[in-house]
Amino acid sequence: MLSLTRQILTGTLLIPVLLIPTISVAFELPDGDEVARRINARDEGVAVARNLTMQMTDRRGKTRTRETRAFRKYYGEEKKTVIFYLEPSNVRDTAFLTWDYPNADKDDDQWLYLPAMRKVRRISASDRGDYFLGTDLTYEDIKLETRIGLEDYTRKTLGEDEVDGHHCYLLESVPVDEKTAKELGYGRVEQCVDSKIWMVRRAKFWDIKGKQLKTSHFREIRQVQGIWTQHRIEVENHKTGHNTLFIFSDIDYQHGVDDELFTQTALRRGL
Repeated sequence: MLSLTRQILTGTLLIPVLLIPTISVAFELPDGDEVARRINARDEGVAVARNLTMQMTDRRGKTRTRETRAFRKYYGEEKKTVIFYLEPSNVRDTAFLTWDYPNADKDDDQWLYLPAMRKVRRISASDRGDYFLGTDLTYEDIKLETRIGLEDYTRKTLGEDEVDGHHCYLLESVPVDEKTAKELGYGRVEQCVDSKIWMVRRAKFWDIKGKQLKTSHFREIRQVQGIWTQHRIEVENHKTGHNTLFIFSDIDYQHGVDDELFTQTALRRGL
């Protein structure tokens, strides 16, 4: 008894570990809007010039290749992008221009120049879900590049996932209404977003009837002149069996881009 009393007084009595309550800290996932904001807040540089090779393969394995030169520049929150087709000869001098405005109440401007018609055609907002010149990306996909449309969707974070060895948050986006869904061509989008660099590494798309439409993988993401940059996009269309591969090369963020490239005159003139 004296021994037990001495242990209590001196604090040397050992309490079984099982009696000590375990403290658990719950990890809270960022909400969908926060993930979207972080994606769009990434540093993309003021301007970039790059080569873009497009390879389109149909279900029979026949591949068509397009060589282009692409430019993008920010003017504050406004973004302008232009793509000039260089090869092969049957599509040479085709060009696409988009002006992406930050004001959600103002429709973006998009123009397509087809040399065979010798005229610039404006792409209306209702056409933004159309596929871009034989690829499996839409006009809207091309315009957004690595960003996402904040006003078109409601979002929530479903959980966590891993893509190509990288931890990601699983982001679900649903169009805000039926009209927007029809314009975009998507009824639901599920994106795996890298939790360190806030870039989408995989995206799954469903059509407005709820059927799986396509899957995109964004690969070979590495820094170019200090900016995280995707060098490869692989898109599989589950409905048609068609595939598109985008390969980016000769990427330059440092030497600036001439403002004159982002005009309808430049579309007609070409590079």
